[in-house]
Amino acid sequence: MTRSLEVLDGADAGGVSSALRVALSNDGPAILPREGGTGHGRHAAPALGDPEVARDAPVPTEVPRAVALVIETSGSSGVPKRVALSTDALLASAAAVEVALGGQGQWLLALPTHYIAGVQVLVRSIVAGTTPVVQPAGHFSASAFADLADELDAPLRFTSLVPAQLARLVTAAEADPRIRRSVARFDSILIGGQAVPAALYERAKEAGFQVVRTYGSSETAGGCVYDGRAIGQTVARESGGEIELSGPTLAEGYLGDEELTARKFRVDDGVRWYRTADSGTVIDGVVRVTGRLDNVIISGGVKVSLDRVERVVQGVPGLEQAVVVPQRSAEWGQVSVVVTEGVVSDASLEQVRAAVIDSAGRAAAPVEIHQVELLPRLSSGKPDRLAIARSLQGRAD
Repeated sequence: MTRSLEVLDGADAGGVSSALRVALSNDGPAILPREGGTGHGRHAAPALGDPEVARDAPVPTEVPRAVALVIETSGSSGVPKRVALSTDALLASAAAVEVALGGQGQWLLALPTHYIAGVQVLVRSIVAGTTPVVQPAGHFSASAFADLADELDAPLRFTSLVPAQLARLVTAAEADPRIRRSVARFDSILIGGQAVPAALYERAKEAGFQVVRTYGSSETAGGCVYDGRAIGQTVARESGGEIELSGPTLAEGYLGDEELTARKFRVDDGVRWYRTADSGTVIDGVVRVTGRLDNVIISGGVKVSLDRVERVVQGVPGLEQAVVVPQRSAEWGQVSVVVTEGVVSDASLEQVRAAVIDSAGRAAAPVEIHQVELLPRLSSGKPDRLAIARSLQGRAD
């Protein structure tokens, strides 16, 4: 059995919420929130890439009956995908989050609804019977966010952000006590989409922010691991160095791509697992993600994890929000380059190289610190790493 699929403008949070409510009841069509709606504007994905191919591929008019929501994402590999999520998966995720956060509450929506983290704010609000406060699309302003936070009137208050947004809030709060008080009123601030730099996390805690670091993806209906521990009925394991996840929040698969579905979702002893392509460990129930299996370069014949290099670089004062990207090198094949935004950091290249060499080896040491006025970003606020790397091509040769 099938149901129809309705494409919506992801910027219209109210419209998406209304259609989502119907979709979750299984009485109406499934929905596909998109950046720019049905148009062919640039579609930004939650991690890397610009999947214009996904925008050009025809959208199916019907989906399996169980599917309530479709999220378009390129993932971190840049491969266009349409993730199909069932009503059961979405509601299981909402239930797990409710328990993890200590109850239902009111949410401030500060992410686009064509991202899983944004649309899940709407799912949780529908389940809780609360009305979310919605931040208008456009530039993220810490002052405007604090004003909206003051509009929340439920006993429990939550929001979901990416690290770039948290960084702006922390910086603003350190200079403005009003912003600090407003943001500190949240009972939980979920941070996902990418790893939170350790220095930023500590600054946020010092500001009194109740930060919860989340891990998950569209394929798991959003965050399913909070501060290193699986929530709800999610189970995490390590298999061959890769993190795998199972539980009722897993997606049905990828629309129109049975081969990819079979490759990313596998059944082991009757249990269905999602292969995340993230490297890491699971020890005594604690999940530690060390990076992407595909975010690796070969420099001088040595494998280098750019995620590991970036974590070290972000530990250097002044480079907390720096991004590390690969560049071609005539001598080494590939090298790492640090890209930072805005004011020039006091950190020297020698200081950064020494820190990286000490932690990850000489082959991992960046060859350059490159400053740009503004980092290219996806509409979620996360750095557009492919665009950054493309803009610097040739500089390190």
